[in-house]
Amino acid sequence: MLELHALRAGYGAVEVLHEVSLRVDAGEIVSLIGPNTAGKSTLLRAISRLGAAWTRGDIVLDDRSLMSSQAHEIAGRGIAHVLEGRHIFPRMTVAENLRLGAWSRRGTQTDADRAARMDRVIALFPRLGERLSQAAGTLSGGEQQMVAVGRALMLEPRLLLLDEPSHGLAPKVVDEMHAALLEINRQGVSILLVEQNAQLALAVSSRAYVLSGGRIELEGPSAQLVQDDHVRSAYLGI
Repeated sequence: MLELHALRAGYGAVEVLHEVSLRVDAGEIVSLIGPNTAGKSTLLRAISRLGAAWTRGDIVLDDRSLMSSQAHEIAGRGIAHVLEGRHIFPRMTVAENLRLGAWSRRGTQTDADRAARMDRVIALFPRLGERLSQAAGTLSGGEQQMVAVGRALMLEPRLLLLDEPSHGLAPKVVDEMHAALLEINRQGVSILLVEQNAQLALAVSSRAYVLSGGRIELEGPSAQLVQDDHVRSAYLGI
């Protein structure tokens, strides 16, 4: 589904990613782990075109290059990006935040389509159904993360880019998010997951990449990387 070919990207004159290549197949959860400042968020932003710019290489979706596509066009092709830090609209209600997720599909979705998608999001995160009229900024951190993920799902993405979805959440909420990611994937959505919580990332994904210093250091089946001595000592604390 998605392929990165020798991608170089960064911000202005500062190159963050150096010759990065990876792939996400249809129906997969692929995780990307690594130390802080490794370039993980930059990689997701380069795919969605939210801030990071390419200098060389290519990003290909369904055998078509995204090189000349803008952010709204990439969203229209079925890629949704949940940024680190949630970035919800705090003064708007939960329902309004969710409906904004379907904005780029407004020409192809009916009111009934959007209502059905809202119902599916609420089935995934029942607590949001109890807070639809509540200002999103008054929710707990875990509930705000549910809003951010739910808003992305309103796009009906084929590929979901998730940046640190468990960051700052209580352990119980992390477990709920873990279960939600597996359910989203079971519903047919591929996921590229960036996580500082390497244990969670490797538990939910079928394959993983280790990014360090802007380069892919290791890659392979998640079950194999869990047994790698470097990964265990550097990222799993074992």
